[in-house]
Amino acid sequence: MTEQKRLTRALEALCAWYRAGHRDLPWRRTPEPYPVWVSEIMLQQTRVQAVIPYYERFLRALPTVQALAEAPEEQLLKLWEGLGYYSRARNLQRAARVICTQYGGEVPTSREQLLALPGIGPYTAGAVASIAGGERCPAVDGNVLRVLSRLFARTWDIRAQRTKRQAEEELTAAMSEQSPGDCNQALMELGAVVCLPNGEPLCGSCPIAPLCRAHADGAEQQYPVRAPKKQRPVERRAVFLLWNNGRLALRKRPETGLLAGLWEFPNCPEGGDPAEQLGVPLRNMRQTGRAKHIFTHLEWHMTGWTAQTEETGYFTWVTPQQLERDIALPSAFRAFRRMALTTED
Repeated sequence: MTEQKRLTRALEALCAWYRAGHRDLPWRRTPEPYPVWVSEIMLQQTRVQAVIPYYERFLRALPTVQALAEAPEEQLLKLWEGLGYYSRARNLQRAARVICTQYGGEVPTSREQLLALPGIGPYTAGAVASIAGGERCPAVDGNVLRVLSRLFARTWDIRAQRTKRQAEEELTAAMSEQSPGDCNQALMELGAVVCLPNGEPLCGSCPIAPLCRAHADGAEQQYPVRAPKKQRPVERRAVFLLWNNGRLALRKRPETGLLAGLWEFPNCPEGGDPAEQLGVPLRNMRQTGRAKHIFTHLEWHMTGWTAQTEETGYFTWVTPQQLERDIALPSAFRAFRRMALTTED
């Protein structure tokens, strides 16, 4: 059997399996372009169960593309708070404004038109175009590449762009013209609930196990093959819950670079004089705890401190109530936000 024939048969079996029963996810109930697009952006590097409450709250607050386009940035970021990767939210809004200007507020369902919008890459474009528009095009992510790696027992590097391009070409040729959205969602579903990334895959529940070469060889966990990750550099930072008459100090990060334009608690590299680095005198300093945050190419190892000051410096000062209600903080500061809301001045 050729690999292309194997893939065609696998997709046929997967689609039948998917239609017979799959997870009841809110964005699958209304396969309209806007909610599908929002869900796919939220699901990038985020678990499904974590996304569901965010998705439902977001759609209640911003039910249309126009509402998203017109939302104040602070409202948008507050709705996104905790999901991380805030550039996703900002690109959503940039794209929504383009859609309102160029497409009359209707999300396009052509893959090529979607790819031209801010923040939409090949995977998201393929997902929206196939699910909401019925276009025959693949949506290739890590789940899909893992399934294909095991199906063919391939040693290709799934982090390489050429691997994704090859997978896209093969899937386009093999997928059904009648239901390309089902093909993509079936592959996503299998990778999420059966062909698992960690531990033993659930091959006894897999509809394509008879076609899977890795399963036939008893070598499922040898695939996929990944090139070794580079070790991330570590930055050690001191994070301050800085109080002045019942209010907490915040500042905005620069408009470019890491966490661009987002609010943060005052922080500085460990080892120097914090009063000098923060620009205000500090008193009653005491350590409150530690936290770690892992970015894509960097780790922050943070020590938290509470302190008081009589000077306002260049900070923005907010009450704990304002912090909880109005301010979106990056997830890097989540632990310190909890400390701030349970610490008295």
